[in-house]
Amino acid sequence: MREVLVLYYSRHGSVAEMARLVARGIEEVEGVTARLRTVPEVSPVCEATAPPVPETGEPYATLRDLEECIGLAIGAPTHFGNMPAAMKHFIDSTSPLWFSGALRDKPATLFTSTASLHGGQESTLLTMMLPLFHHGMVVAGIPYAEAELLSTRSGGTPYGASHLAGADGDLPLSEEEKRLCRAQGRRLATLALRLQAGEP
Repeated sequence: MREVLVLYYSRHGSVAEMARLVARGIEEVEGVTARLRTVPEVSPVCEATAPPVPETGEPYATLRDLEECIGLAIGAPTHFGNMPAAMKHFIDSTSPLWFSGALRDKPATLFTSTASLHGGQESTLLTMMLPLFHHGMVVAGIPYAEAELLSTRSGGTPYGASHLAGADGDLPLSEEEKRLCRAQGRRLATLALRLQAGEP
């Protein structure tokens, strides 16, 4: 079975829920399964280390997960309009894959969550794209054929799924946000299969 990697970092659970919805959309495409992975916290205290296996949730990602996937979805909350340090730290460790070209021509997509509606959803998605372009990946957003993009009053952008979590991170995903996550997963899986088959 061909796998699409859903790589995420989540502090309060919203991005983890989005990741599972993206994975659900991926698995709605015949012949593809989702592999969920997360990344460990980054600590300013040098002595602090994460356990080798997370206490809860998905396993930590490895470079092998990236090598083996046929497509990649990355999700992280917004920190000052950018990806958080934990995700950036992991992405910065992917230089060996850049040298080998392991990610070249694989499709990728991104999703995020913010505390406020204007908290940097789109800038975070755009800055998360930059390393993927350097890897030679094919970055895909959400087309306006998804009607929720025109009707949502919560999250959702053409650059990728997004969620308005609220100041305390306790707002549930809206129905539009959920549908956009699943649609994004389906689109990524479909593109991955077409690219693998050499289709335009």
